[in-house]
Amino acid sequence: MSGGKIAIIGAGAAGVFAAARLRRTSPDLEIVLLEAGPRPLAKVAVTGGGRCNLSNTFHGLRSLAEAYPRGARWMERAFRRFGPEETRTWFEEAGVRLLVQEDECIFPASQDAMQIVRTLLREAQGSSWRTGCRVTRLEPVDGGWQVEGEHFDAVLVTTGGLSRPDGLLGGLDLEIVPPVPSLFTFRIDDPVTAMSGTVVRAGVALAGTKFRAEGPLLITDWGMSGPAILKLSSYAARHLAERQYKAELLVRWLPETDEIIRARVREMASVSPQRQVSSTHPKEIPSRLWACLAGRSGIPEGRRWAEVGALGLNRLAATLAADPYPIAGKSRFREEFVTCGGVSLAEIDPATQQARKHPGLFFAGEVLDIDAITGGFNLQAAWTTGWIAAEGIRKTLVP
Repeated sequence: MSGGKIAIIGAGAAGVFAAARLRRTSPDLEIVLLEAGPRPLAKVAVTGGGRCNLSNTFHGLRSLAEAYPRGARWMERAFRRFGPEETRTWFEEAGVRLLVQEDECIFPASQDAMQIVRTLLREAQGSSWRTGCRVTRLEPVDGGWQVEGEHFDAVLVTTGGLSRPDGLLGGLDLEIVPPVPSLFTFRIDDPVTAMSGTVVRAGVALAGTKFRAEGPLLITDWGMSGPAILKLSSYAARHLAERQYKAELLVRWLPETDEIIRARVREMASVSPQRQVSSTHPKEIPSRLWACLAGRSGIPEGRRWAEVGALGLNRLAATLAADPYPIAGKSRFREEFVTCGGVSLAEIDPATQQARKHPGLFFAGEVLDIDAITGGFNLQAAWTTGWIAAEGIRKTLVP
C-alpha cells in the first residue's frame, strides 16, 4: 500500500502534531482532522496565559514522577524516542525561536501562543480540516474503520480528557480509567483570603496523607492557588475527587524544619523583646501576611515579643510549620483544565500507540491515562505521544 486514509479525531496539540509528522514523512497519506470545536488548537492558543509554555528542560527533577503523577514510566520510555530535546529541535527547525526561563519552562521567544498555532497549522498543511464535527461513534470494519459513515484505514483518537467514557469509545471493550479533574485551585473559607494577591514560597500538604508539594503560593479571594497548590492538586487529584474535594490543607510558611522554625521564632523574640510581634517578621513572609499569621496563633495585635511567653512562641512556630485550612471545594485554573484518567495504558502498545485489541486504532495526548503538573509537561506529553502515534500509523500503512 503506497498510501492510506487516516482520521484524526481531535485537532488539539497531539492530533495536529501527529498530522504534521505524517505530512512530513508520508505525504501520500490522506489525513482528515475532525474537530468538535469551531477551530483547531484552541487550547494551545490560550495555554501559558496566551504565551504557550510548550515544554520544559526537565532539569532538577529527581524522577519523571514529579512531573507526571500518572504515566511517568510510560513517558520515560517514550522520551527515548521523542523527548524534550527533540521537541526543541523540531520547533526551532520550524522557525520558532525558543526561550528557557529560570524555572526551566520553555516558551516561544515571541511570548505569543499564536506563533505556535500558526507553525503547527503550516506544518500540517495538506491535511483536510473539518471543524464543528463531533464524532460520536467508531466502528471497526474489514480493513479499517467506519467514522460517521466514512471509511478510513486508520484512526487516531486525540480528543483530550474524556468527559463521557461511554461515548465515542463505548462498545470497543477498552478499559477506561474514570476521568477526574486535575490542576485546580482550592476554595477555602477563611479570613486569610483578606490577604488576596499575596504570593509567598511555601510547602503544602494534605493532612493524613503523603501528598505534598512546594513552590510559590498565591492567596486569592476564594482561597489558594499558585504552582504549589496546582502541583498538590495534580498529585492528589483522585484522592480529592473521592472525598468530594473536602480535606485539610497544611501550609508550611517557612522552608526549614520544625526545629529550625522554633529556633528562628525564639531568636526574634530574644533580639527584639520590646518590639511588636507584627513589626518583626522573617524576610520570606510579607508583613501583612505575618500579622495575619500572628493573629491565627493567638497573639493579639500590638503584643510585644517579651509579652508572648513560651506557649505563644510555640503556637506561632506551629502555625509557621503546619498551618491548617479546610478545603471547601475546587475552582478551575484559567483555561488550563486537565483531567487524570482516560484510556488505560495497559490497552496500548507503547511502541506504536496502537490499541492492542484493535488494529488501526491509535491514541495520543490527554485521552490516555497520562497527565502532568503545570510547567509545559502536559504539552510535552502531547508532542511525544502524537509523534509516536504518527510513526505507528506510518509503519502500519506505508511499506
